[in-house]
Amino acid sequence: MVAPASFAEVLRSHRRAARMTLEQLAEASGVSDRTLSDMERGRSTGPQHRTVTALADALDLTGDDRDRFLELAREGRLRDHWTRPAGPRDHPARGLCELPSPVDDFTGRAAELTWTAELVRPRQAPGAAGVGLITGAAGLGKTTFAVRAAHDLRPDFPGGVLFLNLFGMSSHPVPAAEALALLLRALGVVEQKIPADVAGRASLYRSLLRERRVLVVLDNAASEGQVRPLLPGDGVGRVLVTSRRLLAGLEGVRRLSLGPLPLLEGTELLTGILKGRDASDDGTAISRLVELCGGLPLALRIIGNRLVSRPGWKAAELAARLGNEQERLEQLKAGNLRIANAFAMSYEQLTPSSRQVFRRLSLIPGRDFDATLAAVVGGVGIEDAWDVLDELVDLGLLQDSAGSRYRFHDLVRLFADDRLRQEDTVAGREAFTEAVTSWLLRTATAAGRWFESADGQAADGQVAGGLSSPEEADRWLRVNVDNWMGALRTAAGTGRHAEVLDCAESLDWYSDRWMHAPHWREVFTLGAEAAAALGDQARQANQLNLLAWVHLVPRDDPETALRYTARALDLAVRKGALNETASAHHNAGGALRRLGRLGEAVEAETRAAEMFKADGDIDSYSQCLGALGTCLRDAGRHTEALEQYRVLWELLDDDRSGMRPGVVAFTRTIALARIGECLALLGHRAEAVLKLTEAIGLMEQARLPSQQARSLETLAALLAEEGRNDESRAAYARAAEAYEEVGDAEASRRCRDLT
Repeated sequence: MVAPASFAEVLRSHRRAARMTLEQLAEASGVSDRTLSDMERGRSTGPQHRTVTALADALDLTGDDRDRFLELAREGRLRDHWTRPAGPRDHPARGLCELPSPVDDFTGRAAELTWTAELVRPRQAPGAAGVGLITGAAGLGKTTFAVRAAHDLRPDFPGGVLFLNLFGMSSHPVPAAEALALLLRALGVVEQKIPADVAGRASLYRSLLRERRVLVVLDNAASEGQVRPLLPGDGVGRVLVTSRRLLAGLEGVRRLSLGPLPLLEGTELLTGILKGRDASDDGTAISRLVELCGGLPLALRIIGNRLVSRPGWKAAELAARLGNEQERLEQLKAGNLRIANAFAMSYEQLTPSSRQVFRRLSLIPGRDFDATLAAVVGGVGIEDAWDVLDELVDLGLLQDSAGSRYRFHDLVRLFADDRLRQEDTVAGREAFTEAVTSWLLRTATAAGRWFESADGQAADGQVAGGLSSPEEADRWLRVNVDNWMGALRTAAGTGRHAEVLDCAESLDWYSDRWMHAPHWREVFTLGAEAAAALGDQARQANQLNLLAWVHLVPRDDPETALRYTARALDLAVRKGALNETASAHHNAGGALRRLGRLGEAVEAETRAAEMFKADGDIDSYSQCLGALGTCLRDAGRHTEALEQYRVLWELLDDDRSGMRPGVVAFTRTIALARIGECLALLGHRAEAVLKLTEAIGLMEQARLPSQQARSLETLAALLAEEGRNDESRAAYARAAEAYEEVGDAEASRRCRDLT
């Protein structure tokens, strides 16, 4: 990667772009031409802020160019500060590598401070590991934390506490040789005694730390190569290193990764910053600000400073401003502090191709993603995607988690989106949005069709996303639900009705496996709207029937379910769609049963069964037989209900029925459980326990947690009636876990209370 330009090079470039001579720039800015000459030749690397501001005004610099120009000068001033000459010979260390003052309102990080203290306190035996590496993304307060920890530990290090900024995120990090020279002078070594080569300096440095109780804080490290010569050997000296990079190649160090502050600690920090403010701020507004800042200490300090400097502002008003995602980054600035600048320093470390992938990752609609999706949106191969993701994690621009999933911090996502809008064309953004939307819809549709076929065989198109089994399809749909739902919304909003409808239809059978998921209403509503836009009344009726199911099973709202079945029935009859007409009757039967209108329910289910059988849809016919059994059970006709379920069982055992194997397997577990329930109602508890136990085992194998939860609760009650209390409590505990898995918190609590 090409080395970033220095302040001198940038100044010269801007002057030439403005077609100005040194004399003309001097006259326009009020800065002498000799001073300008020193700056352009690199003799003056850190001019004062007012001088640089005058130059930026004279050069008419704005936006990112102005920010970068001012930042380069600031880096130069800081470098001059940390590398200024030592004092008199009798005090060789005075003025060098001094530890900065701690912030007064430092909050939280108690466990991390304890970790640091236990690591570096010299009570450990000589030779014990004494290097702590503190990593984390921009804005997490690594430097502030390390300074606070060093001040707390100062009494334990009579030899001194040194601090050195290694400028790891600047365009010119401090070379190891220069850093060693600074540290040696700070440790009292006179200039003439400092070896000329890195190896000699590192050896002398380690020998001094071997005998001296000195704590060295190496802040903002760039790389392993920069840091490695600065680490101690055996002895009582200790080192703390901070870096945005993971520095995975460093050996023999203990690692601490800082994360965002929890809500309580973030609230304490912001409250502490605001303590001198006269205005009374609502606690809810303060908590909202902490949430909008994502727990980043730098963002919280910026917000706190803005409120302190503007006493008339209300925290609630600022929270409302930050609520606009497009404006949030712009609001997170106070004076020369800008959260975007902190992220930009990491962004500028990336190669151009990695920057492009980083920007495009902001187009992913969900909260997290994997390398396959990153490759699609980034327009790169999978191996290249892994490399870029590793680089982004290393720089703290992405967070990784279990299962090889990645996610942005909310503010970093907004920064990536901002860079995308600044650096990519509108046409380019639209093309990649379309590409990722299409890929997500194709993959979700292919995944759903594993369950549509219901026979364990892949349907056409199921190579998308590399899904090679129902298990893989199920996992993909669950972990990527935010992504494919986002794609479905995008496609619906851009008039891609055929793709939306195909995807919604493919998820019909899969929805039974994840029936309590909260998104099915939206999926099938978008499907119904897409079918209406396409003018396909039969397919619209299908989606309305699915919406009836959503309100019948997961939502338990039979009145609304009946309204959907009426609309579906009207469309299906007008179109002559026999299967959808039968489905409407079947769903109406379920709603009527739940409303206690059992006679009407039996009539609707009987009509549906006749229609499905006449249409040759034995799969759906079998579901009606089971529903008729449930109507009879609810009517107290338990013997007739048991007989109805046994008729269904015979159909499931008939190899010539024409039913698909997957439907047989699914329905068999339900029928077995219902037989067990009827046996229990007829007083045959021992046989009922056996049937339910067998059904629960089959449900676990088939991964049907909703059905399993209900059967476990029924079994637990039976076992309690049998006096088998320990087994009953165990069954209730399993039921509570299953209900929790499907998101039924009320049922989970009900069962847990009985354990």
